[in-house]
Amino acid sequence: MNERLLTPLDVATLRKDFALLTTPFQGKPLHYLDSAVSGQMPNAVIERMAHYQRFEHTNVHRGVSTLSQEATDRFEEAREKVRAFLHAPSLNQIIWTRGTTESLNLVAQSWGRANIKAGDEILLSAMEHHSNIVPWQMLATEKGASIKVIPMDDRGVLDLDALNTLLTPRVKILGITHVSNVLGTVNPVKEIIAAAHAKGILVVVDGAQAVPHLAVDVVDLDADFYAFSGHKLSGPTGIGVLYGKKELLEAMPPWQGGGSMILSVSWEKTTYMGIPGKFEAGTPPITEAIGLGAALDYLKAIGLERIAAHEQELLDYATQKLNKIEGLRIIGTAPNKASVLSFVLEGIHPHDVGSILDHEGVVVRAGHHCAQPVMKRFDIPATTRASFAYFNDRDDIDALVAGIHQVKDIFGTDSDGSAEEQS
Repeated sequence: MNERLLTPLDVATLRKDFALLTTPFQGKPLHYLDSAVSGQMPNAVIERMAHYQRFEHTNVHRGVSTLSQEATDRFEEAREKVRAFLHAPSLNQIIWTRGTTESLNLVAQSWGRANIKAGDEILLSAMEHHSNIVPWQMLATEKGASIKVIPMDDRGVLDLDALNTLLTPRVKILGITHVSNVLGTVNPVKEIIAAAHAKGILVVVDGAQAVPHLAVDVVDLDADFYAFSGHKLSGPTGIGVLYGKKELLEAMPPWQGGGSMILSVSWEKTTYMGIPGKFEAGTPPITEAIGLGAALDYLKAIGLERIAAHEQELLDYATQKLNKIEGLRIIGTAPNKASVLSFVLEGIHPHDVGSILDHEGVVVRAGHHCAQPVMKRFDIPATTRASFAYFNDRDDIDALVAGIHQVKDIFGTDSDGSAEEQS
């Protein structure tokens, strides 16, 4: 292994790149353990976006001015950074969207409307985020198709034997999350894609939770579509990416109409641009795309392999600590996990856990995490979720553990197992 990959991260120095992480919160040091919902943006990303807004701002693809041409260059340079990040063959296969949700809706509304018909099946996994469920349900209702679900076991591991049974000729597309946002499970998407392709079935991958933690090569995976959001990658909100195989994108109709996606318009007919332009109607998220490019530069400079190793060490440490807490149950114990820990405390609602941790300066997420079918599968209303990033260290986890003990001190347990707040 390259010696550089074994060099541990200097988290104390990295944290100086984040203004929020060095600012007191609730009068205490901030322990940000909510990167699964949004990663923090380093100063370099914020400053790059501000520089564009101050000194480079205009629209792209629409002017002959030097300013417009230079803005277009910066915008397309960001697209190239994403292409390289995903190891995509062509720049034209990278489509800007507002986020993973819009990327998945694009596939459903463009490819899906053109290819799904009555009686067809859409196959999804039991651990999908709502953004990879609801668009397909909407399409299925419209077309008279049906949704089938790949089950998972009590660890949060998909049943691949059931998958093979479910891959019938009626299935036209399979939607799969690369990494579960609740369970942290890293799904064997390459194996799943190969199984689907063997039956002639397309696969769309929700990569929102994977790209912050894993090196992604869409060619190696052989993904037909791959979607992710910038804000999971220490970039801004409001920017997302859809990668698609060239032949699929070229055959798909536009799903939105307007400026920038046309070659010509008359009262009789409109002709559209090729890819990616035909999917990018209107003024694009220019500042956000440039910011995402800066975020990828920042992460590349740290080293994705070093980040992955650091986060795995944090996950192992946190899992060991939380497993020692009486009455705490971790939801999602797959052998291959990303740095996400969801848990429940016996007799205490996750919202109460999250609120008390917040007062201790520990920022976590409490709720169903836009994955209500997962909650139903585990027969729980919600979880408290801690998620770790490259700027976290063991002190953050120790603060989480101390905060959980503080919760247990505040809430007692009566004889029937329900919680009572101590007066």
